[in-house]
Amino acid sequence: MRPILLQGHERSLTQIKYNRDGDLLFSCSKDHVINVWYTHNGERLGTYDGHNGTVWTVDVDSESRFMISGAADNELRLWNVATGKCLYTWEFPTAVKRVAFSEDDKQVVCITEQRMGYQCAIRVFNINRAGDGNKQSKEPAHMFNPVGSKATVCAFTAQPGVIFTGHESGKVALFNLKTGEEVHSNERAHGDVVTDLQMSEDRTYCITSSKDKSARIHDTKTLDVIKTFTTETPLNSAALSPNKPYVLLGGGQEAMSVTTTSLRQGKFETRFWHKVFEEEVGRVKGHFGPINTIAVHPKGLSYASGGEDGFVRVHNFDDSYFKSQPYGDLQIED
Repeated sequence: MRPILLQGHERSLTQIKYNRDGDLLFSCSKDHVINVWYTHNGERLGTYDGHNGTVWTVDVDSESRFMISGAADNELRLWNVATGKCLYTWEFPTAVKRVAFSEDDKQVVCITEQRMGYQCAIRVFNINRAGDGNKQSKEPAHMFNPVGSKATVCAFTAQPGVIFTGHESGKVALFNLKTGEEVHSNERAHGDVVTDLQMSEDRTYCITSSKDKSARIHDTKTLDVIKTFTTETPLNSAALSPNKPYVLLGGGQEAMSVTTTSLRQGKFETRFWHKVFEEEVGRVKGHFGPINTIAVHPKGLSYASGGEDGFVRVHNFDDSYFKSQPYGDLQIED
């Protein structure tokens, strides 16, 4: 597996995201720039310029028509994917830490940070997809402040009007959008801050990673922990592989707490774990710093990782990966 090295950022990566077709990869970083790349050859298609601070988060709709981004300049921006034009900007009192489209692309959820006397807030905006997309409503359709620990990650679930959140204390919860009430929560889902959340294709389960060195798969309706993957390093990201029973985990000691770093010592590898058997099956080395974000191609053809070193590495899986028998001689029919 020879990686394609994408060099388009001057500072560490914060999030990477494939589009629904898997032909484009969006990356954002602390250098204020959002890049979009062709996944098959690593060519940079273009940039989205306009943010004035660390871009923490991006998401793209299922048609690859609109992209949404949130940054430390307290702005949420809507972009035209094809032209790179910023269509609309929402402004908030604090930084936008996480954004996500709903499954039907009609809504966007965003988390703003708890800072300077402002509480952590979750807002949902209706996206007007008519025309150019530059006529958006300034006010959120729903807004609420989660009680207790501040939210760090969020996503829409398969149930209408319910979002899944991960929090700084390690808890995960379900919130009703309209009323803002906590429908369900699991206070002890993780022992430390939840760093990433990625939904399965049908949104019935999801995977979270945490600084408590573990990743967990949760049922998005009952919040039951289905599987747990425990590593020996704080995790920044976790992704589910479609078509194969693997989860990909990435992390590493914080750059500041590493004194002398060899590649092995800092543990800057992407770890592959068996989703069902909860065993580690392999590792891929490469980054010269902690891995901040991992994404898997929606058809499971490749995966990409973004690191503290400012590089995105895209790995196209070899034939041996597709021919592997994760259940031994047992054939699983989809």
